[in-house]
Amino acid sequence: MNFILIWGGGDLASGVAIRLFRVGIKVLVVETAQPLAVRRSVSFAQAVYDGETQIEEVTGKLIEVPSEMTACWDEDVVPVIVDPELNLLKDYQPIVVIDARMRKRYVDIPLDMAEMVIGLGPGFVVGNNCHAAVETNRGHFLGRVYWEGSPEPDTGVPGKVQAYAKERVLHAPAAGEVLTQVEIGDTVKAGAPILFVGGETVPAPFDGVVRGLIHSGISARKGMKVGDIDPRPETFRCWYVSEKSLAIGGGVLEAILTQERIRSHLWEG
Repeated sequence: MNFILIWGGGDLASGVAIRLFRVGIKVLVVETAQPLAVRRSVSFAQAVYDGETQIEEVTGKLIEVPSEMTACWDEDVVPVIVDPELNLLKDYQPIVVIDARMRKRYVDIPLDMAEMVIGLGPGFVVGNNCHAAVETNRGHFLGRVYWEGSPEPDTGVPGKVQAYAKERVLHAPAAGEVLTQVEIGDTVKAGAPILFVGGETVPAPFDGVVRGLIHSGISARKGMKVGDIDPRPETFRCWYVSEKSLAIGGGVLEAILTQERIRSHLWEG
């Protein structure tokens, strides 16, 4: 059973999963029991809450045990499982592990967990905790594969949309339970309540569209990202994988296909 394990189910991880799925590669998305994805409408993490989710034409389905992967692949569905510690590796061996958790800091990862380990974004050093890394920062190097060194460090500043950069990302003003007041895709006015966190209101910073919103009921920590407002009036961006995610997915696909042994095994039964 030759498959690729994607460790993380947020929007960037899901863009990678879709790129691989569309060329016939079997993928498994691994998530936590309470995913913190904000762009949930394009994240396979949403399957953890709903049992099933759809991103464009691709369906993701929550499975209880790894043995259910095969049935999903037979149905042209992306399996999603809750297993943040990767306990399934005791019985199942993916040919590639993609660490898409976006930790943004160095974390030790054993290189023998798969024939190839690919890291996305800051925190990865080729040869130390991955075999290859893919750039996730917007700009000239987005999607580039690194075979040595590291991707660019985290800037802490979101990509600029019209006149807004850091203003468009909503953060929890306090620790506590999240209670959302709107839905992804809603159009909102500046000052309108988007959600409450620990009883404190998080208002819309400007007129726009709710592009991302953390799942209601989550226990948030102070400062955590909980929403994303897009100043552009078009709502279609809420439902389509971003150009950034697809570019990163293209880099992952390049890294995989340059390895002859992995390439030759991926489409074998």
